[in-house]
Amino acid sequence: MECIEAVETYTTQGQNDFLTNALVQDAVLRRLQIMAESTQRLGDELKAQAPNVVWQIVENNLPSLKVQIESILAIY
Repeated sequence: MECIEAVETYTTQGQNDFLTNALVQDAVLRRLQIMAESTQRLGDELKAQAPNVVWQIVENNLPSLKVQIESILAIY
């Protein structure tokens, strides 16, 4: 939750600020990286309690995230 809250704080100025501010981009991307790495350390028991969470994220959010990342990368 700490990483999500940090990303929310970093992006309060909106999309334009995010797209034009390399420092904000780096901070957000770092927090996303930390979240991804943290999921690798979840215990098997916890993972077993919610086996479809990751798949739901992949299925529901990944396509949109891909488009958004491609648009960001196109700027640079």
